[in-house]
Amino acid sequence: MTKPRVLLADDHRMVAEGLKGLLGEEFELVGIVEDGRAMVAEARKLRPDVIVADISMPLLNGIDALALLKRDDPDIRVVFLTMHRDAAYARRALEAGASGFVLKHSAPAELVLAVRAALQGRTFITPDLAADVFRTAKDKVPDPLAALTPRQREILQLLAEGNSAKKIAVALGLSPRTVEFHKYTVMDTLGMENSAELIRFAIKHGLVQ
Repeated sequence: MTKPRVLLADDHRMVAEGLKGLLGEEFELVGIVEDGRAMVAEARKLRPDVIVADISMPLLNGIDALALLKRDDPDIRVVFLTMHRDAAYARRALEAGASGFVLKHSAPAELVLAVRAALQGRTFITPDLAADVFRTAKDKVPDPLAALTPRQREILQLLAEGNSAKKIAVALGLSPRTVEFHKYTVMDTLGMENSAELIRFAIKHGLVQ
């Protein structure tokens, strides 16, 4: 019987290697990538049944990577395995179309259950966060990242990782002036006055570690 195919995306190689041992018996591991852009590229090439991904990854965070993949394949299944215990991250992941949200400190069996659920078209949320995640809409704390476009979040992450406007322009196929325009639009939207505030915001909201 053919095993379900799983792609791992985590910038901590030791974590990814540990996941190979955890998942390898039940699933076929088709690859390991270490940043969000590689996750998108390999998912498009390998067409895995499920992707197990971290949220905070270089170049492109896991949630925005998922959003890009959903444009190509609305049925793509991504289970997030993350250190972020804040229910806001889980809600953001679910709104982007995630199939699961598991904390890295949880029992290994939770991740296996989450991958199985994803394969069956169900959603798995770690029990530690489930109650907070599924609160009624009126109780939700507004997510400031929701005020930004995907392109703005992408540029904000790259800026917070220390990339210059020129380097970002080359990576994204934009002009440096367009990158600067997005940067100042983000600052205006978030009510911030300098790059240091942008970096603190990006760290606080999981775009960079």
